[in-house]
Amino acid sequence: MSRSSVTIALVPEIKQGPWIYWHNLETSIQKAAALGYDGVELFTASADAVDVSVLRTYLEEYSMRISAVGTGAGKVIQGLTLTDPNPEIRQKAMDFIADMVAFGAQFQAPAIIGSMQGNAGSDRAESLAYLAQDLRELGALALSLGVFLIYEPLNRYETNLFNRLEDAAQFLEDEGIQGVGLLADLFHMNIEESDIAESIRRNASWIRHVHFADSNRRPIGNGHTEMNSVAEALRDIGYDGFVSAEAFPWPDSEAAATQTMTAFNQYFKK
Repeated sequence: MSRSSVTIALVPEIKQGPWIYWHNLETSIQKAAALGYDGVELFTASADAVDVSVLRTYLEEYSMRISAVGTGAGKVIQGLTLTDPNPEIRQKAMDFIADMVAFGAQFQAPAIIGSMQGNAGSDRAESLAYLAQDLRELGALALSLGVFLIYEPLNRYETNLFNRLEDAAQFLEDEGIQGVGLLADLFHMNIEESDIAESIRRNASWIRHVHFADSNRRPIGNGHTEMNSVAEALRDIGYDGFVSAEAFPWPDSEAAATQTMTAFNQYFKK
């Protein structure tokens, strides 16, 4: 059975993004636990922005888990991507993500590569070669630490690399990349996939994480995503990972967290 998760962002520079909670880390974990969430997905400025022992204390106190850790701050704050033509920037991006992988692994949580994948330049083949090399190395690191690395296909307005699950899965397979799974983000899939449920079934073996947001990136129930078929597909493939609310805090954090948990229970607790 799928497990519920909600996002907590601790990076002021990305406050306009689709994160449910923004406030004090302990308070956010406490609120998520009170609503019945199984875990929280963390977005921090860096791997050392949160004290590991303090975080572990909070998780134990509220019986919570870390579902995943995001790496987007590397792009937003430092401008780092894995496909930058400058090798020094690529190496800094690799180092940043490697640190996040190690941070998450302490909590058995995968790191997510979303915006830090960057974009293909004028020489697409060269950009994809950079990406393959980087994912191969980072995937091996993740495996050595007992976790997976999560690659997120983004919509066409955010990247020109891979926009659909099938294309990303084919790339990972063709390149023989180990230790890397895919993130099925329902918001991005609403834009790019002709049939979300069918895409989930076709790429079942690759899916390691799910982002739970409606077509307009508000909490599920505030857009036009047809969730019955999506939830059925996830149940049919035996998905037992986290379904994590990466959605706007609309109309506010409390309402968004409550609505998301209501939707999760409606679709995944049958």
